[in-house]
Amino acid sequence: MADRSVQLKALASRLPFARERKPRVPTQATALEVDGTTLRAAQAGPGGRIARVASAPLEFPADADRSDPTVIGKAVGRALESLRWKPGTVVMGVARARVVLRNFILPSGGGAGELASLVHFQASKDLPFRTEEAVVDFQVCRELPAPSAPPAENGAPAAETLRPRLDVLVAAVKADEVAFHSRLADAAGVRLAALGLLPAGNARSIAALNAVDGASACALVTLRPDDVGIEVVAAGALLFSRGTVLKSTGDETSPTTAAVIEVVRSIHGYAGNATHPTLGRVLVAGTTGTEKEFAEALTSRLGIECAVADPVVAFGLPAESAAAALGALGALGLAIAAVDPAGLPIDFLAPKRPPVPRDLGRIRILAGAAVAVVVGIAVFGLRTTLVQRRTALLNSTLAELADGEKKVPTYRKLTQQTASVDAWIKAERDWLEHVAYLASVLPPSEEIYLKSIAIGGNGGIRLDVQARSGETLARLEKQLRAAGYDVKPLAITPGADRFGYEFRSTVELGVPDKLRIDLHKVKPPPRPIDDMSLEPGAYRKAGV
Repeated sequence: MADRSVQLKALASRLPFARERKPRVPTQATALEVDGTTLRAAQAGPGGRIARVASAPLEFPADADRSDPTVIGKAVGRALESLRWKPGTVVMGVARARVVLRNFILPSGGGAGELASLVHFQASKDLPFRTEEAVVDFQVCRELPAPSAPPAENGAPAAETLRPRLDVLVAAVKADEVAFHSRLADAAGVRLAALGLLPAGNARSIAALNAVDGASACALVTLRPDDVGIEVVAAGALLFSRGTVLKSTGDETSPTTAAVIEVVRSIHGYAGNATHPTLGRVLVAGTTGTEKEFAEALTSRLGIECAVADPVVAFGLPAESAAAALGALGALGLAIAAVDPAGLPIDFLAPKRPPVPRDLGRIRILAGAAVAVVVGIAVFGLRTTLVQRRTALLNSTLAELADGEKKVPTYRKLTQQTASVDAWIKAERDWLEHVAYLASVLPPSEEIYLKSIAIGGNGGIRLDVQARSGETLARLEKQLRAAGYDVKPLAITPGADRFGYEFRSTVELGVPDKLRIDLHKVKPPPRPIDDMSLEPGAYRKAGV
């Protein structure tokens, strides 16, 4: 494994951006990870030695918006004060669920600019959001052998030698995610020096935890109460990463069994790539308390060595830090990478970008043209300023007039609605109570459904219904009379709709003064099993 790590570093050193990007290496760095309502922190010193690792609860006010970076940042600041840490240089990581990861196979031999251009070009076609909204960075994972050259037409080998290829891991997040972490750090009162990738931090921790031969890969499974993460690393490079939310199945399947099934599926997906090294070992981490049971179950399913990670020995930590370290392997890896001269392999605050070509002759021409434009503007500046002031005043007045004209229908509609509400109040009838009452006495939706309801000016109720049969409409009239309403004879009209309701009718109800409604004595029909009307976006999904 050590030999392959040396080869990987030598491969990265041949790329020009490895020599151009030489930021100052901090002597100490603190990595912070916000895991739900828990802050996990790790601090690394010179040489990548872990000085300390800890976790602290995040305390939020009762009415706080936990999606607000300012609120989270203040909670992080309070947690750091409770730990009595002085973070100094701070790095954070984007969670797997918030980032798009892709593996691209690209030709080698070009410089950093060519590789960055290839990555951004390929990513622009593969991202689920616009490239203008994205921050893209990448890491060279390994060098693959050159593909076999096709033979010449006469059967002789081809004279052209194909170049080796690079397996490049590309990570992309929305720019809003980077801004979110920056605001969080500002609210916490710390200086965010780098924004990495939590799976890459896990990969760095695996390098310290794993002790398999160089031809094998190692997987790290991180257990959390509601999700499980899987990262596969070979020779220090992250080859595969996946995060899965554990959904309740409603049966007797235990959470451990459900997590084992998801991990086995992910590992089979990793093994489906013929270029990936064979998986030789699986490490399990987390703070759920079921890690040992999970490792034993995974061993029986995969037939390879599966064990709970031991960060105490790997990172030289005291025994009392074992629980905190098992839940903060991502933060540990980010802290170690932050004090490494090579820096974080993926940093969304300082991503690798394609070079911008510069044409000095064109720049001089444009600069001369700009100077000429400035001189022309200065000559006519006074006159233009006066005209613009008057024009701005006119435009502002016209805009106010146009805005008022656009709002006339809104004002008119509001006036009409106010009149309707006043009429309801003067009538001293609780029409919403009638709507709730009708929802309880009408037949179930499998037989009939209500297309519209209207309250007339004379205090009557008009229902537009669609039924599966005429018998249903006849029964509807009897049910409404039994409920206490005065029902005008129904006019049944054949009119099938796309849902299989063959008849339609308009029902006009009169409300007697003696009608008294007690909603406690009625019960609406149960919802159908396949009813999705209350689900968010249900009508858009159904095309209604």
